Amino acid sequence: MSTENIQTAAPVTLTAGALTELRKLIDQQEIGSDFGLRIGVEGGGCSGMSYILGFDQKKEGDSEYEIEGIRVFMNKAHGLYLAGMEIDFKNGLDARGFTFNNPNATSTCGCGSSFSA
Repeated sequence: MSTENIQTAAPVTLTAGALTELRKLIDQQEIGSDFGLRIGVEGGGCSGMSYILGFDQKKEGDSEYEIEGIRVFMNKAHGLYLAGMEIDFKNGLDARGFTFNNPNATSTCGCGSSFSA
């Protein structure tokens, strides 16, 4: 993996819980080294925009970051919506899954997977 295009400071934060779960998924699904974690937004959802979180290959227009050994890809245009966001993983009786704490969101939906800015 070439490190010349990797940005040093990622605009998002992954909590310890999120990092543990992501590493588990990478091992279980045997994610190849040419893939990284894609974090982004897309139109839709009950509040106007939904979060994208999944493994993907780097695409044209992406910025690449490394967070605690995990490659992260983000479309440069999505940085405005994602700067300062924290991604966590909850594993409790009331909720299980990745959660998004986005300081840029002016409103969020009840499920926490869509927002407006």
